Amino acid sequence: MRSLRNVAVVGAVGALVAGATVMGATAASAAPNVTPQGVCGSAYKTVNSVPVGSLGTVYLTYNAKNGKNCVATIRTNPGTAKDMSTYIYVPDTDEWAGDSGNYTSYAGPAYVYGKGHCVSWGGNIANVYVSVDNSNCAARTEHRVTEIR
Repeated sequence: MRSLRNVAVVGAVGALVAGATVMGATAASAAPNVTPQGVCGSAYKTVNSVPVGSLGTVYLTYNAKNGKNCVATIRTNPGTAKDMSTYIYVPDTDEWAGDSGNYTSYAGPAYVYGKGHCVSWGGNIANVYVSVDNSNCAARTEHRVTEIR
């Protein structure tokens, strides 16, 4: 079951990347000192993060007022546009959201309703991909993967 879910998430991210490429995604605004709250909103508090090598970080945030999670992939050093993505998936509800394209400083935001659910999330910057499964739930052990492609 786990590999089926991983295939579904990887497939969803692949479809998102393909869709953004077809649509000719534009670069997000370059902004020095971008924060997860600047991308997701001031009511979102960082609850988890995973480094994307030395290139940046994917942040998982949560808004207790509306029960939504938000993810954003933020580069350490904004600059020339690079292939970037961010995604979040709630296995219990099969809800997912994401963003991908060539961006100068961040990918996202991507929002899902996650209150009371485990979430899987991740992203990429250039050729470094990260994923976190079974995150932020007491019932399961979190699983992190970093791949260089």
